[in-house]
Amino acid sequence: MERLVIGTGNKKKMVEIREILKGIPYEIVSLADFERQPDIVEDGDTFLANAVKKALETSLFYDCFAASDDSGLEVDALGGAPGVYSARFAGEHGNDAANNRKLLEELQGVADERRTARFVCTVALADRGTFVGSFRGELTGMIARSPSGASGFGYDPVFFLPEYGKTVAQLPLEEKNRISHRFRAFSQLAEFLCRNESFRAGDPRIASTDI
Repeated sequence: MERLVIGTGNKKKMVEIREILKGIPYEIVSLADFERQPDIVEDGDTFLANAVKKALETSLFYDCFAASDDSGLEVDALGGAPGVYSARFAGEHGNDAANNRKLLEELQGVADERRTARFVCTVALADRGTFVGSFRGELTGMIARSPSGASGFGYDPVFFLPEYGKTVAQLPLEEKNRISHRFRAFSQLAEFLCRNESFRAGDPRIASTDI
């Protein structure tokens, strides 16, 4: 079975991704499954740029198919911030509690109706150094005034979904996976891989552009 390397070592994220990709005709592995990992600097100014760079370099490093995502939070009242800096918004990469505190501080005094936001996930697929295509998913909501819920990670405790009356962190994992930005992007990837099981980069059926 062909191997598909997911360009992340984040174990919580991989739990979600494995569930979303369950059933595709590929062996799914992550960077955490290897002793050596590529040293990739995420210096793009868009989610797409970072996702493509990670997918290309990962696919070259392991000589295989690779899919990588870049995702984050865009808050309208902050001009789209934190955007590509979501994971290090407060300075330290991956400090979820600090990032959430900073976000709520930045939004102090902002009226409820102006606290609109969206989670964005862009997934890029590469085959041994050749870009194949990209897939984008979004989840819209509001930024709550305080964290709620113990599930999920990142900004889930402060991302409120009016139609559910809950934050993402208050949703069961199965329900989150059915609606999340990551689900919407990776489910498009899964559909593509199932539909084009035997493709290779350069196949005239596949355009190296956004799909």
